[in-house]
Amino acid sequence: MTPDWQDLDFGPGDDEEAAEFWPTMGGAEAVFPRVQAVIIRSLLSQLAERIGADDDEPAGQADALEAELGLSGSAEPPDDPVLARLLPDAYSDDPQASAEFRRYTEQSLRSGKIAAAQGVLATLPAGGGKVTLNDEQCQDWLRALNDLRLALGVILDITEDDQQADDLPADDPRSVYMAVYHQLSYLQQSLVQALE
Repeated sequence: MTPDWQDLDFGPGDDEEAAEFWPTMGGAEAVFPRVQAVIIRSLLSQLAERIGADDDEPAGQADALEAELGLSGSAEPPDDPVLARLLPDAYSDDPQASAEFRRYTEQSLRSGKIAAAQGVLATLPAGGGKVTLNDEQCQDWLRALNDLRLALGVILDITEDDQQADDLPADDPRSVYMAVYHQLSYLQQSLVQALE
């Protein structure tokens, strides 16, 4: 995921506050500044493209039947570290069971992640503005925000036990990712609270 928005100032600006969701009847709302909308849309577009990239391989006759049944032709975890984080092995202690599980579930998992990203892109105006979500759209947002945070966590080398990337110096090229990571975490938390 390459930021084509590094020159943008992410986060609360001089005149615009970062988005925060609040509850509504049957969903949630937020107002997004342009910069935040541009960044989220850019990252989600890149991530959806990355998730769907392996789907473009031509299928043979047997592979076409597997695809029609919703099976993945691959039983191996992705080589891409971001995709490996988003599509992890189901059984870390049993490679054979993980491979079989992946064959039956990876395609639908990829499709679900792409659909969630597309749901966010469909509801987030390119220039920012008010976003009003129903409950189903809120679930898309939660899934997509979580996927973005996981992807950025790989780039920043953040694990559940280690938040070492918080200490990045301002001149570290990853520091812009850290600012985005924190902003996505805050946005996701505000959406969870709005739905409670």
